[in-house]
Amino acid sequence: MLDKRKFVKFQIFSTIFILILGTLLHFTFEFSNNNIIVASFSSVNESTWEHLKLVFFPMLITTIIGYFYFKKDIPNFICIKTIEIIFSICFITIFFYTYTGIIGTNFAILDIGSFFICVLLGEFIVYKKVMNDKAFCNKKVSILILVLLFLAFIIFIYFPPKINYFKDPVSGYYGIPLLFLSYE
Repeated sequence: MLDKRKFVKFQIFSTIFILILGTLLHFTFEFSNNNIIVASFSSVNESTWEHLKLVFFPMLITTIIGYFYFKKDIPNFICIKTIEIIFSICFITIFFYTYTGIIGTNFAILDIGSFFICVLLGEFIVYKKVMNDKAFCNKKVSILILVLLFLAFIIFIYFPPKINYFKDPVSGYYGIPLLFLSYE
């Protein structure tokens, strides 16, 4: 039986962890002196795609921790967290392109705000789904989605598609600026 207080504490920890780690991941590539391994899970430029790492990797970590912590009490935990991750990626993308399309430019405060809002909404979705949803899901599909997203973040660092979603609006480069593979 699910201990609701234990779950709420985990959700609070998860939210704080995602917000702190996601914020730090914006700077870890630069702080690491452009370490190629750190590039795999840190934002390496200002593209929309790279900013999605700020939610994906911290949420993936809380998914793994939460799965082992709640696997007996919440059998569909991975599925619910996968929904959270997909929601967060979609929210940031849609919010960014909608407001920049309307205004014509981006503002750091709105970008940062959308990160905080997507984390809070994502964690709220997890809480509501766990408390209200008794249906089971296909864990294999959820795990496959998470693995494919993980691989996409790694692969597209080195071989980014040449579309604006992956383009750094500041430098005009794709992927890691220091690799010659990344230039337009």
